[in-house]
Amino acid sequence: MRRDQLTEKILDIKRAKGWSWKHITDAIGGISPVLVVGALLGQQKLIKPLAKKAANLFGLSESEERLLNEVPNRGAQMPPTDPLIYRFYELVMINGPAWKALIEGEFGDGIMSAIDFDMSIERQPHAKGDRVQISMSGKFLPYKYYGNEQGIQETGTKED
Repeated sequence: MRRDQLTEKILDIKRAKGWSWKHITDAIGGISPVLVVGALLGQQKLIKPLAKKAANLFGLSESEERLLNEVPNRGAQMPPTDPLIYRFYELVMINGPAWKALIEGEFGDGIMSAIDFDMSIERQPHAKGDRVQISMSGKFLPYKYYGNEQGIQETGTKED
């Protein structure tokens, strides 16, 4: 079985049982709901105890359970065609240069990790229509200046 086939099987079971993502992520637990859903959609891996919980929940075979534990081939074709996913790309295309400048101004020459990273998604009730609040927190990773001489800083942390 290929990973995309397992994803379709999981989605078929989810639909047939009428489960919400909240029901599924509560049943599997252990890590962020974003990561659990990402793993079930084929973009993340589940560690063995969580892969076992998912397999039990969905009635998967041992082979399918092992597939949930494999490191996936992440990503999707560009540009995305789904309107909601495209809007995230639009946010980055339009606001990315400002975010980059503000992060570098605060932290120095580096990046925000997408590996050492936390994210939450919440609904905010609003009189003019509910809002989506997304919070992201990634570790700052300064660029290392290889071959730096004595007296020259080693990393791109903010200079005072």
